[in-house]
Amino acid sequence: MTAPAAPPDGPGDAGRSTAGILHVDMDAFFVSVELLRHPELRGRPVVVGGSGARGVVAAASYEARAYGVHSAMPGARARRLCPHAVFLSGDHARYSEVSGRVMEVFRSFTPLVEPISLDEAFLDVRGARRLMGTPSEIAHRLRARILEQEGLTCSVGIARVKFLAKLASEEAKPKASPDGPVFGPGVVEVAEERELAFLHALPARALWGVGPATLERLERLGVRTVGDLAALPLDTLVGALGRASGTHLHELAHARDPRPVVPDQAAKSISHEETFARDRFRREELEVEVVRLADAVATRLRRSGAVGRTVTIKVRFGDFSTITRSSTVDGGVDSGHQLAQVARRLLADVDESAGVRLLGVGVSQIGDRSQRGGQQLSLDDLVAGDGGTADWSSAEEAVDAVRARFGDAAVGPASLASPAGLRVVRKGQQQWGPDDAPRTG
Repeated sequence: MTAPAAPPDGPGDAGRSTAGILHVDMDAFFVSVELLRHPELRGRPVVVGGSGARGVVAAASYEARAYGVHSAMPGARARRLCPHAVFLSGDHARYSEVSGRVMEVFRSFTPLVEPISLDEAFLDVRGARRLMGTPSEIAHRLRARILEQEGLTCSVGIARVKFLAKLASEEAKPKASPDGPVFGPGVVEVAEERELAFLHALPARALWGVGPATLERLERLGVRTVGDLAALPLDTLVGALGRASGTHLHELAHARDPRPVVPDQAAKSISHEETFARDRFRREELEVEVVRLADAVATRLRRSGAVGRTVTIKVRFGDFSTITRSSTVDGGVDSGHQLAQVARRLLADVDESAGVRLLGVGVSQIGDRSQRGGQQLSLDDLVAGDGGTADWSSAEEAVDAVRARFGDAAVGPASLASPAGLRVVRKGQQQWGPDDAPRTG
């Protein structure tokens, strides 16, 4: 990947538009952040992700993409496709830090910013025209500011509705080549009068909701492009795909997308899961992992001032079959101790003898902590004689205070202690699969 100063930033839009929705997508974000730390790797194929045998690709440089490497691909396959690539372990904490600064740049143009992931967001700039200029002018200024401040490039799509803005940003992005990115226009605007011409020329798989199974059904109807899909009667689509999917795609094919840009959406669920470098067969090991995962989930709940009512465990076996088990807690839970208790009870009904490849703990039905009513002591609390939720709440508040000052690994459940220190879950850890490090605990 070549130096980021190379992309053009001239007018890449065409026609006049009343559009005001921007989709901003950072270019090869994780790789680009790594290249700022390792400029000697510029121009070489670089792959970021899990370094172990079960790792997956988080991002690939444009040089690596030219060999067919892409995100979510198993790392082993990426090595076969591009054996001369440089493989780097992902650093989620660093990417989150840079992402936070990038999102602040977005918010300097409009408060209506809806992050989709660390490296992309929707912006509604319709209310910023008087101060900031046209959407196209805002897009070019935004790109210039991110390049100046962070040394990173991004691509921007502009349209009247969200999904068209996302499709436009794809048209604006660089293309892969063995010699590095071939930069595109950087900004593509879809004017209202050419929405259907732009949309209907795209392949049907470009629409949200068209995965392999849906695409196969559409192809049986003779659909190849979005235009082909738009020409089908609604009843035909509903008959082939079901009412929800058929209606959804019919609306998109006619450039109808009523969803607004919604900033600061509350999380609907919080979870952590871990893929093990080797399958786990011992329940004792799995119960320790439950404590780790529950501690991490509960910490995130407390930091956001929330509680979760439904506790879920996810178990994936060595043959990739996956099961989930759930239980609802009266009043909600934000305690790692209580969350681990519930998760262990759910795990007790699972036969681990086939080998567990992945284990996850999560909560849903999230609500505000201040709205939680009083909780009755559980039988477990009474048997343990530990004073119930109040004592654990005080203890975990003290843990939170210590971690806020000294870091997450400063204190934690005793069962997580190992010769290397506390085995707590850190933000972004296991995002792209396990390292092949010796197992502890």
